[in-house]
Amino acid sequence: MDWARFAQQLASMARDLLSQESVDATLERITASAIELVEACDAAGILVLHGQQVQSLAPTQELVVKSDRLQEQMREGPCFDAARTKQGERVFRVRDFTQDQPQWPSFGPAARELGVGSMMGFLLYTEDEDLGALNVYSRKPGAFTEASELAGWLLASHAAVAFSSARAHAQMEHAVATRHMIGEAMGIIMGSHDLTEEQAFDVLRRYSQENNIKLREVARLVCDHGSLS
Repeated sequence: MDWARFAQQLASMARDLLSQESVDATLERITASAIELVEACDAAGILVLHGQQVQSLAPTQELVVKSDRLQEQMREGPCFDAARTKQGERVFRVRDFTQDQPQWPSFGPAARELGVGSMMGFLLYTEDEDLGALNVYSRKPGAFTEASELAGWLLASHAAVAFSSARAHAQMEHAVATRHMIGEAMGIIMGSHDLTEEQAFDVLRRYSQENNIKLREVARLVCDHGSLS
């Protein structure tokens, strides 16, 4: 492993991650970087758990999606474990899927059928939140070494911060857009019914509560149709 070259590539990737314009673009850069930076990596993806449901993000190959679905169905597997682990191990490495995997008795043979030779899972996390797992795959058994694991862990550490930052930025943009839309809807209500700002907001709020519709959706309705009718 050429660590000097790796450090240069990792620094370049970190700058690229911060310059991405959306969460999706950030995730795609993360998984593409895994193939570039982790020796023997043939495919990569990010698995996120929503309760007991799995979401596959930025997969580089269909193999990743199929593996994630198997782990969801079987409720076992290294990446599934990494995404739901709150304490303890943050990295999982399966050296050789041609060998029995006692900790994943159902997933092991199924992954071998998919053509997975070895794989690793890295928890993507910051101090404040768990975000999912970065999954790295090789079609060759025994492909990943300790150096590969260290490279993946370093990548995942940078990726978690970038992922969290991109998501926070997207949430902020969404909040600003929502406030703008609510303000526009209030202006429409004020103009059509000769109400004050406070009264117009109360109209939107009451409609939201009485019809069990989120306030931003009520505002969207007014902006689209010019009224609540």
